[in-house]
Amino acid sequence: MAEYMPARSGLSAHSSVASAATSTTILAANPQRKGATIFNTDANALCLDLTGGSATITTRFHARLTQNQYYEVPVGYTGLITGIWEADGAGAANVCEFT
Repeated sequence: MAEYMPARSGLSAHSSVASAATSTTILAANPQRKGATIFNTDANALCLDLTGGSATITTRFHARLTQNQYYEVPVGYTGLITGIWEADGAGAANVCEFT
């Protein structure tokens, strides 16, 4: 039986995505991704979609982050992440991707 080895990373990349009331890319697909975090600084909630499609605030989202909430992308997920804010504001999604 193979021994479980957790994903390890020594590199990280930080980015920021300005809030928008239309679906936008939060994190591009990356087969080298080991993990990622997303932090919403906007006063409006951010809805994240991990299906590779366009996020919506009503039916197509997997996580809803209110202001100052943090999300850890599931380990092993390397696909596209899109997001949409419930209204356009002055904040952003602060993203850290580990490779």
